Amino acid sequence: MGDLTDSLTPSSANSRQVPIREDCWSEDATSTLIDAWGRRFLDLNRGNLRQKDWQDVADSVNSLHGLTKKTHRTDVQCKNRIDTVKKKYKTERARVAASHGSFVSSWPFYARLDELIGPTVSMKKPSSPPMALPLPFRKTPPPAVAATPAVVAVTQKRTAAAMDDGYFRRNYSAIAAAAAAAALTEEEEDDEEEEEERVSDDEEAEGEGMSRLARAIKRFGEVYERVEAEKVRLMMELEKQRMQFAKDLEVQRMHMFMETQVQLERIKRGKKSNPSERIRA
Repeated sequence: MGDLTDSLTPSSANSRQVPIREDCWSEDATSTLIDAWGRRFLDLNRGNLRQKDWQDVADSVNSLHGLTKKTHRTDVQCKNRIDTVKKKYKTERARVAASHGSFVSSWPFYARLDELIGPTVSMKKPSSPPMALPLPFRKTPPPAVAATPAVVAVTQKRTAAAMDDGYFRRNYSAIAAAAAAAALTEEEEDDEEEEEERVSDDEEAEGEGMSRLARAIKRFGEVYERVEAEKVRLMMELEKQRMQFAKDLEVQRMHMFMETQVQLERIKRGKKSNPSERIRA
């Protein structure tokens, strides 16, 4: 809690210098963040911000304070900072409620957070109906008989003081119960909002994962289609070469067959002519 308080309030003049972390937020940057987040929060009817809404909030902060690499903020850092600011506001609000009005928070962002997520906002919602407070009982005093103006004034002051004191005593328990119920309702609503934010973040992550898987399957299908088309082209090319080779082989075989027949025919003719020449001789 000490680190949380130190990060949200300006450091004192007599404190020694502490090394600055890269995720430290200045008071001006936190103020800009609350303004940007508050506008989005109200635009969404006090609903949960999506990832693109947090990115717009981060862009608004970086446009004024993100001039260096260390002060540049991401959407996740802005969301974590808002969660820290909410926790700080709950702590300050609990101190104010416990003091019964005697303590006034000096935190510079208390009033702005109270307007956005304070108990007055939660009591306006239908889920938490306001608790009816008993009306003060005022007894009409009997008319004074021949009273002087000074006596009448003193009597009226004492009567008003007694009635106010009795009113607050009678309604103290009811006011305390209403404040406790409002605080409990706000805590439950904050927990529900955080749970809804986690569920929405999980759904967005799951949807993004499914879209990536679909794109990967599509790219795989395109590559597979190109590979199959190349295989068909190569098979057709090989088939053409095989048919051309078979045709050339058949032509050569027929050529050799014809030459062999011609040679055999010449040999036969030579054998037939030799006996006739011998007889003549």
